Amino acid sequence: MLKKVFCISLLSIGVLGFSQKKWTIQECVDYAIKNNLQVQAQALNKDVQTKNLEMAKRDYLPSVSGSISNTASFGNTQFVNTSIRNDNFSNNSSVGANILVYNNGRLEKAIRKTGFDVEASLQDIETIKNNIALQIAQQYLSVMLNREIKKISQSAMENAQQLYDRAKITTEVGTTAQTVLAEATASVAREKQNVQTAQINVDRALFAMAQILQLQDYKSFDVVDIPVPDELVPQKETVDEVLNIAYESQPVIKAAESRIKSAEAQTEVVRTNFYPTITATAGIGTFYNNLLNTNITGYDASSGFPVAVQERSFIQQYKSNFGQQVGISANIPIFNKGITRLQVEQTKINESIAKNNLEQQKFQLKQDIQQAQFNADSNYEIYVSAMEAERSTKLALDFATKSYEAGRSTIYDVTMARNNFANAQGSVAQAKYNYLFSVKVLDFYAGRGISL
Repeated sequence: MLKKVFCISLLSIGVLGFSQKKWTIQECVDYAIKNNLQVQAQALNKDVQTKNLEMAKRDYLPSVSGSISNTASFGNTQFVNTSIRNDNFSNNSSVGANILVYNNGRLEKAIRKTGFDVEASLQDIETIKNNIALQIAQQYLSVMLNREIKKISQSAMENAQQLYDRAKITTEVGTTAQTVLAEATASVAREKQNVQTAQINVDRALFAMAQILQLQDYKSFDVVDIPVPDELVPQKETVDEVLNIAYESQPVIKAAESRIKSAEAQTEVVRTNFYPTITATAGIGTFYNNLLNTNITGYDASSGFPVAVQERSFIQQYKSNFGQQVGISANIPIFNKGITRLQVEQTKINESIAKNNLEQQKFQLKQDIQQAQFNADSNYEIYVSAMEAERSTKLALDFATKSYEAGRSTIYDVTMARNNFANAQGSVAQAKYNYLFSVKVLDFYAGRGISL
């Protein structure tokens, strides 16, 4: 019985420990990248391109093939003025090889083209990973924001509870009207509702994070709180400084550049169709033949009659019939209806498309960085204004509280001042986390990664 209780206790502790695990942002990013279906799909595409590169490199090797054929025929065949039975069996075996000698560097150019495709696929994977990291950072900060708002609501509820406790005493002794206690009771109820709403928003933010991670058990999911400075400083980096780094480091730009190189290499591959292709061949072979009608297997010229001939064995014929051959051939293009020229023009168009795509990516990147810079500047200004409003409303709440305690103001004045202060605190928290995310976006584009 004691063993059973002990085992159950250990199991309960293990389950409790697992359910209480809190994820860091790095753990969230690593898990999301590992299990994200887009990353997996792009990784498979990269594997396909890698196999294409391996096959392109193997084109340098010779092609070797062998063949074995067996043929049997039955029936009569004409022999002078009569016919004779001609049943026979034949076997042919050969091995041949061919290797490309010259094609104006087509193989080398195809390898370079495929290598650029592999590089572009790798950069596509990094782009998806970066987007996931940004999405998680934003959602992580959303969890932190809602937790801070919950703390603000809890503080407001505690203050409302203190006012209620005071109003209850003063009402019971008859120094304040019953309406004061009623208002204090309603204020506590409202603040409890605000706390509950804040908790729901925290749970909603955690649920959204769990969905990004594609977790099955989202109810026990939780994240580690991160330290956030009480005072923020303005972001000093300019758009041009961030943009110059982003052009050199962002995988979406590197992928577009690799695709330009791939398109240019493909043009060179197609151009080789204008030149001859020279191929060398070599082979060996032998054969065996057996006349199945052993009664008549030869012809005597002196007598004019068929005679029995002793056939050589399979090994003997294979040895004596063994032969070799070598050759070299050239395929010279003369006229193919202008298709090669049109193919070259088509690949040049693909080059222009790839270059246009690079310019689009750069333009989009510039817009994203400008947007992040604008958000950082505006959110910092909002943060500074919200901090000033928080200080003013805090001072007003202190005056209202002291005035109420001295009997010179009503509980309505304190409640109003407390609500204004709580709203100001919420505005500060909102501006603070919005500013932090804007700065993290700029850090990301500047190549400093995502860290909170």
